[in-house]
Amino acid sequence: MSKIFTHLVLGLTLLFIGAAQAQIQTPRAASPQAKVSQTIGLTEITVDYSRPSVRGREIYGTPIAHYGFQNLGFGTSEAAPWRAGANENTKITFSHDVLIGGGKVPAGTYGYFIALEENGPATVILSSNSSAWGSFFYKPSEDIARVRVTPETIDHQETLVFEFDEITANSTVLTLKWEELAFPLKIEVPVAEVVLAEARKAMQDQPGFNRQTWEQAAAYALQNNTALEEALSWIDNAIAGKFYSQKTYVNLSTKAQLLTALGRSEEADAIMAEALDLATVLEMHQYGRQLIAAGQVDKAMAVFKRNAKQNPDTWPVHYGLARGYSAQGDYKQAAKHLEKALANAPNAASKARVAANLEKLKNNQDIN
Repeated sequence: MSKIFTHLVLGLTLLFIGAAQAQIQTPRAASPQAKVSQTIGLTEITVDYSRPSVRGREIYGTPIAHYGFQNLGFGTSEAAPWRAGANENTKITFSHDVLIGGGKVPAGTYGYFIALEENGPATVILSSNSSAWGSFFYKPSEDIARVRVTPETIDHQETLVFEFDEITANSTVLTLKWEELAFPLKIEVPVAEVVLAEARKAMQDQPGFNRQTWEQAAAYALQNNTALEEALSWIDNAIAGKFYSQKTYVNLSTKAQLLTALGRSEEADAIMAEALDLATVLEMHQYGRQLIAAGQVDKAMAVFKRNAKQNPDTWPVHYGLARGYSAQGDYKQAAKHLEKALANAPNAASKARVAANLEKLKNNQDIN
């Protein structure tokens, strides 16, 4: 009788005897159940697994975590990988489609296995069969993804753990750590695609009766430089033609930016001119600053002067003029307007920023 089979029979016997006699629910002492989750964008990734401990045993290349694909002496699989844990299948769930190893893995729950090698990379396997016990019923035909990963040496990890490392806006690394080895798996999430897919659903439901829903979806597409033509139709819905439509500085300026991104600059300029007719003093000020950041100093100066004409001596028109003159290199004129801005700054924090910029101008430094 093989060591693997003996190990299996003992474990299953204790499990089934305990289950048959149990009248109350008790914790698993040997390999407690665990769950870990991480959200990337809108996508939740969850791992359900059991946590065996080393307890002074040799782990890899033994019945506990065998190498390669082996006949475990139970079930229907004649060549099973390691279950990447203990007890039932280790399971991983994705709330939306993800990318693993460059390939798409649809939203859903999968069995998580690892084919270990004594030397060299291991193979992480995601299987569509997530409900079987361990890997005893593993079938290669049910594989959804196979990814080669390079094990890393770590300090001793007594109890097996899955952790999410290297978290970014669009990806994470899921790492199994046990004994002196770690097995990292990079998971990428097409966040913009997921967000826009959810936005399309929202626009077909109750949120679609609100102008702001269409504006937010268009603005997100603009920020991520994706689905720009579709976003243009969304912002048009917010501006006119629907019962919830209303022209505002925000949606007109969003449309202008979309047109610019699509290379339609003349149309963008015309829409932006219309937007400025609806702009508040602060909105116009911020637009001028955006123009300076884009290197369009003359356009910015024209906006700051328009703001000063429409909203004389109102905060922050003099601050805007100071930024415009500073961008042109005229620090003397900039300082004159900063002095006026200092006088009508609305609070201590604003006064402090203006004062700090005055010091910069005295040292011939641009305040933008």
